[in-house]
Amino acid sequence: MGELREALEPYDPTAPLRLATQPGYSLAHALTCVVSTMQDTDDGAPPTNAYVVWLGAGEQVGYLPKVAVSALGWSA
Repeated sequence: MGELREALEPYDPTAPLRLATQPGYSLAHALTCVVSTMQDTDDGAPPTNAYVVWLGAGEQVGYLPKVAVSALGWSA
């Protein structure tokens, strides 16, 4: 979670937070929740004692503007 805090540090804390998804069809989503779970594996092994923090994508709020697509390096 420290990496997210560090990434957000230079930005205005009052700015809206959005999730950019699907580089080929760039959509913007609101953030609905933040949760934490035990780390799990898909190979049937038991969970580790490490935690993972999940950001939940909510309602689509539109398409990414071209300037955001470009800043993400997703421009075609």
